[in-house]
Amino acid sequence: LPTLTSEDKNNNKWKSLYQIQRERKQIMRETCSKYKSNNRRIITPYHVSRIFVEDKYRVLYCEVPKAGCSNWKRVLMVLNGLASSTKDIQHNTVHYGNYLKRLDGFDHKGIYHRLNTYTKMLFIREPFEKLVSAFRDKFEHPNNYYHPVFGKAIISRYRVNATKEALRTGSGVKFKEFIQYLLDVHRPVGMDIHWDHVNRLCSPCLIDYDFVGKFESMEEDANFFLHLIGAPQNLTFPKFKDRHSNEERTTTKITQQYFAQLSPSQRQRSYDFYYMDYLMFNYSKP
Repeated sequence: LPTLTSEDKNNNKWKSLYQIQRERKQIMRETCSKYKSNNRRIITPYHVSRIFVEDKYRVLYCEVPKAGCSNWKRVLMVLNGLASSTKDIQHNTVHYGNYLKRLDGFDHKGIYHRLNTYTKMLFIREPFEKLVSAFRDKFEHPNNYYHPVFGKAIISRYRVNATKEALRTGSGVKFKEFIQYLLDVHRPVGMDIHWDHVNRLCSPCLIDYDFVGKFESMEEDANFFLHLIGAPQNLTFPKFKDRHSNEERTTTKITQQYFAQLSPSQRQRSYDFYYMDYLMFNYSKP
């Protein structure tokens, strides 16, 4: 992590945020050494396939969906000189424009050079809130990928007496059915990045991240990170909600309403499913 300047060291806010970073990294490392034996594994292109590269400010960002990733990509595009302001960048440009390079697009030498010399960061979110946010986004709104691919398979496997219409469109998946799919060891369709473990997406036991931000303290953490890398002072993290902007963000209260639909055993098993993420990023058990 870039060190604080002598001027920053006199600023109590920067000092306390820097200390929080050290604590988060320590918990992450301790969890890894306790539970994972893969510290000496070789890093393959697969392990870095979710990492976006910004060469100008030498930043590597591991994308965790539903934890501010669209806005982080906007910030990286501005840093890279691809846009002058985060407000100018549309959602589709962010996700389908291919403006940002991924780390797995480089050769072995290019990957290792960047891992060893760039500032590596990821932003995470409370696992249950992240899960509910993904469910609301993908299944409660029209979606021409998630409904036919996941919805149809989920409804046909877990809904008794499903209507022909539901089986045909895959729309209207209930949260309880979604959780049945998630916890099923013989899932009818594979995993998806929107509800996979951060542990799997970003390999934090293999890649030593310099900065771990949290969605819950996004503004403060993001602007501290931008300060550390020497980003232009007029660049701040965007506050706007990227999708379904008229809808309330997924909060703890909304998350509880969804989890209230599950049996105690399903709730416990969902927690067990995300256990490593809870532990590694120091979130308390809901």
